[in-house]
Amino acid sequence: MCVGTVAAALAVIALLPAASAEAERPAAREPYGIALEGFAYPYPVHLLPLVNDGEQVRMAYMDVAPAQPNGRSVVLLHGRNFPSSYWAPVIKTLGDAGYRVIVPDQIGFGKSSKPQGDLHFDTLARNTMALLDHLGIAKADIVAHSLGGMLGVRIARAYPDRIAHLVLTAPIGLEDYRLYVPPTAAEKILENEDKLTAEGYRKQLETNYALKLPPEQVTPFIDARFNIKGSAEYQRWLRAFVSSAQMIYREPVVHEIPLITQPTLFVMGADDHNAPGRANAPEALRAKMGQNAELAKALAARMGRGRTEVIPNTGHLVFLEAPGKYNELVLGFLAAP
Repeated sequence: MCVGTVAAALAVIALLPAASAEAERPAAREPYGIALEGFAYPYPVHLLPLVNDGEQVRMAYMDVAPAQPNGRSVVLLHGRNFPSSYWAPVIKTLGDAGYRVIVPDQIGFGKSSKPQGDLHFDTLARNTMALLDHLGIAKADIVAHSLGGMLGVRIARAYPDRIAHLVLTAPIGLEDYRLYVPPTAAEKILENEDKLTAEGYRKQLETNYALKLPPEQVTPFIDARFNIKGSAEYQRWLRAFVSSAQMIYREPVVHEIPLITQPTLFVMGADDHNAPGRANAPEALRAKMGQNAELAKALAARMGRGRTEVIPNTGHLVFLEAPGKYNELVLGFLAAP
């Protein structure tokens, strides 16, 4: 073999480890904007200008019309860790049944503005009513999930004449977390959220929410949370996200639930023991938190028109994990007087 050939072969060999390392390196995440620019939603997104605490903001929402309207509207309220796009299968189910479906991203979440000020359930409730006014909807049903359940409670209490039925899907806020968890400084929460990795977040979702979904179905939630880290406005998003955690802690709604007058259905996953802030509670108290199915049953028993359904072998994302049973329960409940 000639000297030139040997040299060329050695050069190729020398490059192999670098090439192999490059292949093993995770692909760089393409940045999203902090209003999830670059993240697709299943239906067209509209923006409603609002003013919250003197700040100009825009509320993103989907307004999905049915092919054969039944004259009724349903508002879907998302959870803290999920963009409202995850409601896609429920939107289709309700639309096929004739409902107009309104799906907002609350201010501070998803494709809506990330405000400078603190988030409050009362403000989010007013925003949701402003959206219904804008759309000319006098009365609607609410189907809510997780943090959206806390907001749904506040809306039903503050605007009882505007809400016909309330479905609380694996809601949080069924206990007062202040009884277990000491106050945590916003800067500490921010630090913990900022250092969280994508893989750590996946494990957090799987553990806290007892997820039964295949990994590929969870990936969009990871992307929606982590692709925004490449945005120049990431710190603004992070502040809003931390504010939502403080809102959950500081503004409990459990004491209002027995006062709700509308027909209310709790749909709980039997394995869902999600309890925000549990990691910051004294170890002796952690096991007492998150008995969500039992808490829902006890609260429903104290309501004039409350009822609880528990779906076995499901976690926090019950409407994605057991869609057939969930749809049957919700459609039957909404159709009842």
